[in-house]
Amino acid sequence: MRSGVIAQKVGMTRVYNDAGEHIPVTVLRLENCQVVAQRTEDKNGYTAVQLGAGSSKVKNTSKAMRGNFAAASVEPKAKLAEFRVSADNLIEVGSEIVASHFVAGQLVDVTGTTQGKGFAGAIKRHNFGGLRATHGVSVSHRSHGSTGNNQDPGKVWKGKRMAGHMGQTRVTTQNLEVVSTDEARGLILVKGAVPGSKGAWILVRDAVKSGAPETAPRPAGVRAAEAK
Repeated sequence: MRSGVIAQKVGMTRVYNDAGEHIPVTVLRLENCQVVAQRTEDKNGYTAVQLGAGSSKVKNTSKAMRGNFAAASVEPKAKLAEFRVSADNLIEVGSEIVASHFVAGQLVDVTGTTQGKGFAGAIKRHNFGGLRATHGVSVSHRSHGSTGNNQDPGKVWKGKRMAGHMGQTRVTTQNLEVVSTDEARGLILVKGAVPGSKGAWILVRDAVKSGAPETAPRPAGVRAAEAK
């Protein structure tokens, strides 16, 4: 199991294949995605790597985090995330993961926070059909209908689909295809839509259901910190 990456959503565009067909893609950018720490079975009870991406001002970083970044000899990061890996896929602290970590044609799982829609009704939030247009229904055509039961049990069940805050939730979209990568510019083009607004941080990892292809670099597609 390989590590994923932390990328920033740039936006959507289209590319054309050899047959002239257009493919809608989401552009993800890797910005100084470095390994900040390792988690080992002996010390932590599990195996993982902690990645950091982006850059943050020192004055906006707590003293504790400054110490962690100093121990790893990396600049303060704007976003941190952990990725579980197998023991043979641990990456050296300070190494930078590049876009060639993924190969064209492979499937990935993408995790992000969806755009917030504010307070929404049951029709928009849960795709309800609404009440009838006539036959006694007035001023409540878009209501969600009955809320609960009679005296027994006399309560509204947890999870009842009602109006409320819509969006701004953590969502994982599985099995998106990597169309192409650009290591020089640090870009990953993923087919289809990705949850999150422009500029949002996105977690990209090998698809759980299909795994990493044989041609994918192991333990990761990295550029050593000393080579920068």
